[in-house]
Amino acid sequence: MAEANCSRKLVVEICNAKNLMPKDGQGTASAYVIVDFDGQRRRTKTKFRDLNPQWDETLEFLVQDPESMASEILEINVYNDKKTGKRTTFLGKVKIAGSTFVKSGSELLVYYPLEKRSVFSQIKGEIGLKVSYVDEAGTAEPEKAAAEEKKLDDAAVEPSEQKTDDAAAAPVGTEEKAPEKEEEKKADESNKEAADQKPAEPPKDEKTEEAQAAATPPAEVENPPVAHTEKAMQPKEKTDTEKLPDLGVSDLELRSLAGDRGRSAYDLVDRMPFLYVRVVKAKGANCEGESSAYAKLVIGTHSVRTKSKSDKDWDQVFAFDKEGLNCTSMEVSVLVEKKDGENTTETAIGTVSFDLQEVPKRVPPDSPLAPQWYTLEGSPGTDVMLAVWIGTQADEAFQEAWQSDSGGLIPETRAKVYLSPKLWYLRLTVIQTQDLQLDSGPEAKPRGPPELYVKAQLGAQVFKTARTSVGSTIPTWNEDLLFVAAEPFEQFLVMTVEDVTNGQPIGQAKVHVPSLDRRTDDRSEPKSRWFNLVGDEKRPRYAGRIHVRACLEGGYHVLDEAANVTSDVRATSKQLAKPPIGLLEVGIRGAANLLPVKSNDGTRGGTADAYVVAKYGPKWVRTRTILDRFNPRWNEQYTWDVYDPCTVLTIGVFDNGMYKKDDAGKAGRDVRMGKIRVRLSTLDTNRVYTNSYSLMVVLPGGSKRMGEIEIAVRFSCSSWLNLIQAYGSPILPRMHYVRPLAPAQQDILRHTAMRIVTARLARSEPALGQEVVQFMLDSDTHVWSMRRSKANWFRLLGWLSRAATLARWLDGISTWVHPPTTILVHVFLVAIILFPHLILPTVFMYAFFIIVLRLRYRRKALLNVDARLSYADAISADELDEEFDSFPTTKSIDQVRQRYDRLRILAGRAQTLLGDVAAQGERLEALFNWRDPRATGLFVAFCLVASLVFYAVPFRAFLLGWGFYYLRHPRFRGDMPSLPLTFFRRLPSLSDQIL
Repeated sequence: MAEANCSRKLVVEICNAKNLMPKDGQGTASAYVIVDFDGQRRRTKTKFRDLNPQWDETLEFLVQDPESMASEILEINVYNDKKTGKRTTFLGKVKIAGSTFVKSGSELLVYYPLEKRSVFSQIKGEIGLKVSYVDEAGTAEPEKAAAEEKKLDDAAVEPSEQKTDDAAAAPVGTEEKAPEKEEEKKADESNKEAADQKPAEPPKDEKTEEAQAAATPPAEVENPPVAHTEKAMQPKEKTDTEKLPDLGVSDLELRSLAGDRGRSAYDLVDRMPFLYVRVVKAKGANCEGESSAYAKLVIGTHSVRTKSKSDKDWDQVFAFDKEGLNCTSMEVSVLVEKKDGENTTETAIGTVSFDLQEVPKRVPPDSPLAPQWYTLEGSPGTDVMLAVWIGTQADEAFQEAWQSDSGGLIPETRAKVYLSPKLWYLRLTVIQTQDLQLDSGPEAKPRGPPELYVKAQLGAQVFKTARTSVGSTIPTWNEDLLFVAAEPFEQFLVMTVEDVTNGQPIGQAKVHVPSLDRRTDDRSEPKSRWFNLVGDEKRPRYAGRIHVRACLEGGYHVLDEAANVTSDVRATSKQLAKPPIGLLEVGIRGAANLLPVKSNDGTRGGTADAYVVAKYGPKWVRTRTILDRFNPRWNEQYTWDVYDPCTVLTIGVFDNGMYKKDDAGKAGRDVRMGKIRVRLSTLDTNRVYTNSYSLMVVLPGGSKRMGEIEIAVRFSCSSWLNLIQAYGSPILPRMHYVRPLAPAQQDILRHTAMRIVTARLARSEPALGQEVVQFMLDSDTHVWSMRRSKANWFRLLGWLSRAATLARWLDGISTWVHPPTTILVHVFLVAIILFPHLILPTVFMYAFFIIVLRLRYRRKALLNVDARLSYADAISADELDEEFDSFPTTKSIDQVRQRYDRLRILAGRAQTLLGDVAAQGERLEALFNWRDPRATGLFVAFCLVASLVFYAVPFRAFLLGWGFYYLRHPRFRGDMPSLPLTFFRRLPSLSDQIL
């Protein structure tokens, strides 16, 4: 974009602000906005005495270097004008990363919450902005814009302007505590100096910024530049030295944008030596003619050839795994193919040999090795151009090279990076219909009032509204239908009005999806529209009209994976995006002891062609497939931007079955070998975790350990403050809380999004198989599984066991199992009753020491998928068969009856448990409802006596007496249940009223 004939402008529209903090001492505020971008400053007018000001002003900034715009920061500061108060006060600020800027025409009104400048700032409210950029052609534009800025800047420092305006352009060094007259005098002197020379760049500190904001330009000048610096007046030179400061600000983003493969430091994986051979072309008398030629490389038992071309220009790169080479020399031969009818003869022109022990080494970022001409032995005058070097997998030629360990140039075995489609929620509000042309012909059968509903379809998604009867009023629904739309969008959303009584459609209308309005919050409702209904193809006539409201919701995050293992929580709209807080680096090192998955043409017992898929956010990575190895070594490294620390990285291992096709030409299916998950919140920052993890997979025959995978993970974070702030922010975007989705609706939309992602990735080249995507996204978590039910039940028991342990400890204290401990508890009881103000400090201090001491026992290795916790080791064959059964079932009637009876037994136990829990609440309710008049009478008498006793006896004395009574010695205890418990169990419940 940084061409000489193209310039870029950043357009910032300051719309309004809401619920500002009153700062003028009179319960209001006179707010104005100062916007800074790339050394340029603009200011809006002041809206006097208004906590909800409306500016609607557009400010323009010149983008000096469009390529570095993503690393710039747009800063908006809101101030209270000092004309209405004692001094200029700060009302809040907003910082927007340049990576969120969108092209003009795609901008949306976004409300940003105002942020504090310090911990003690009292700030509230939000500001509505529209930010976009415009690319303009023409070489004169930058010069013209710079000239206009210079004129405006000169006008700002004219001595004829008002004193308050002069203060805006002056170098600011005055303190706000000085008297107002003294400030104006200093501003006058500084303006005289500014008229003779260019304004100097002020120091960048908080006091300077606040003092600059205190200067207010005149209201007559609209959107003037304020306090321009030399940085804004001089065009940026595209040199590395000048860009270094900017690169340091967004180092995490630039490291990710630099490319996963292009980084010179593969520090999380081992360097794998590869022999690279680049065969470019051949020339000579023996190569001339129309016959095709190819080059052949021979290294011991390895033999490979280039493509056959008539122009002898191959330009192919071959990468041989150096550890797999069984020879110390290499021969490169050139052969010519001559066709004589159906017969083809091959003639060797010549050969050139290389000693592999003398091949030079190349390590990036060294420049590529230049190819040279080599004369072929046995054919003087014939040369071949090639280059031979020893490199690693970090070489930029590795990705496009023929690779010996992954089968050469097979597309299905290459390493690739995939991106999930960008998903939106499409909200369709069906309001009403009018002028419906109901079927009233002679063939129409007599019937009652028709019942209508609206059916909406987007691709394969179909949703229907509720039914409504057509009577004296027009049919009205006011019902929302939500769809999942993926970019690029489906062309049309089809709405059909159908009559339930005769099952015939009345008419349909189409909505163009790409042209729908987009919104980021619920503050603005999209405009409703009327669409004409048209009959079907047999009767293309006017059938009425329908009133709807449709928009694309950009304020939600469209979940496409299970909520408990989600890897991305950002809103769909780019304008709501926040800068990343860290960088996740994953090194996929290798696997060990993999089990054979498929037979190898009947020659051996089996083989494994393994590859790894890693998913975090919308980015999927797939390593190359290492063929026919049980201990493959990938040593590939990838990076992701991290926007939330409480997210999960998913890594799965699969056996490649798609690169082999059967006799009918149909590709096979990939087989899952296991997966692991890494929760980022459990990682220490800037620390490398290198561990091996077991690969477990549940198959119809039972759980099986498929081997081990070795990975290295590092979570880098440049700012601890941003990381800590993430723990206090909501998990999902704002729209999920102001207009929440029902759990059932959210589940339907999630599975719809899963199907869309699966279909889109299956259309890539090479395709990411459906079984791979579904396994990574956990698409079957909603399906009934006896194994998962048992696992969740035992998880609940494990949590309740802590409470049971505490109850047993209290029971041991009260029964004097360990007398010294019981005596200490007596002392502690007396202390907290006599000094109740020490209860909370003591509790939190104990919690502090206990948690700090338990830090020693923290596991330093990352946790993996636990087979014991998943209850995968103790599960019967029938339960596994039920888990892998399709829906609806395809099993025999006897098997279904047996499983149904087993489910009835479990449901009966759950039913009894629910009844017991409900009975306890009903007994407590019966105590107040006089269902048992004698029991309630006794309780009323007890309440009266207790009120008199507690009126006379201090509450501390009661607590002390109750504590000693509870901790009394066993010789003073009886064997029967206590009186309150016996009384409560005698209260009636509603169990006797159930049939």
